[in-house]
Amino acid sequence: MLPTPLQLITNDLLQLKKINLYIKREDLNHPTIQGNKFRKLKYNLVAAKAEGKTTLLTFGGAFSNHIYAVAAAGKAFDFQTIGVIRGERIEPLNPTLAFAEANGMMLHFVTRSAYRNKYDADFTNNLKRQFGDFYLVPEGGSNTLAVKGCAEIMDEIDLGFDVICSAVGTGGTLAGLILGTKGRGAVLGFPALKGGDFLKKEVEALLKSESKNWQLMTDYHFGGYAKFKPELVDFMNDFKQQFGIQLEPIYTGKMLFGIFDLIKNDFFKPNTTIIAIHTGGLQGVEGFNKRFGDLLV
Repeated sequence: MLPTPLQLITNDLLQLKKINLYIKREDLNHPTIQGNKFRKLKYNLVAAKAEGKTTLLTFGGAFSNHIYAVAAAGKAFDFQTIGVIRGERIEPLNPTLAFAEANGMMLHFVTRSAYRNKYDADFTNNLKRQFGDFYLVPEGGSNTLAVKGCAEIMDEIDLGFDVICSAVGTGGTLAGLILGTKGRGAVLGFPALKGGDFLKKEVEALLKSESKNWQLMTDYHFGGYAKFKPELVDFMNDFKQQFGIQLEPIYTGKMLFGIFDLIKNDFFKPNTTIIAIHTGGLQGVEGFNKRFGDLLV
């Protein structure tokens, strides 16, 4: 994986407010194990090999970027993969699950109520009885090894900055960025889930130490995980037209919408330099368009 570039973007608003905005193009780091998923899985795959494991088991929803990436990583690095999927199997499979199955992942569907107990010992032991020994990768890939991998994003940034921005799902990427800044600047997380304040405890648990240079911006979830409104779609399409950068509606679209809204409302001081992390997840665009009717260009 080569270091990913920083892309400066500018328009009339950014010039008017005197904001320097760069996009860290993590979406370019790998064609299928894309963005933060490559970073999160890197040291987990190393650990699995070191433990002599040949199977990865993980959890996710039907449109999960994580499920997609684990399936791709399994094929690329010679692991068997099992995806425990929330909900019922629906034929035909959506593009995410069809890709996962085509790349060798065994899909195991469980009820939503059972899925809520996925980390209980009885649930895990039952999976081991069914599938044998495996290396467990948590939902979203977020654990201490993921934090270590995501911290390395900051090692590639040699530009002076004031603010790092990232979308937040399970908290691993944000924790890694906070760790990787080593106290330089501020880190803003944009939760994709409604009621994202609970993520503060998740991030603190992953950090295992106190850090005060970060905060969550919880007003840009558009109704909750995988929810959207027409203004988000319009923003994403306009963003691609202006800057040539594809976003996706679950994470990066909401984050960039939030950043521009904050800029409009003078949240940032003039001459602030912001680096927004593009965490990938572009596989989700196809599924979104199939589901809602080619809304994203």
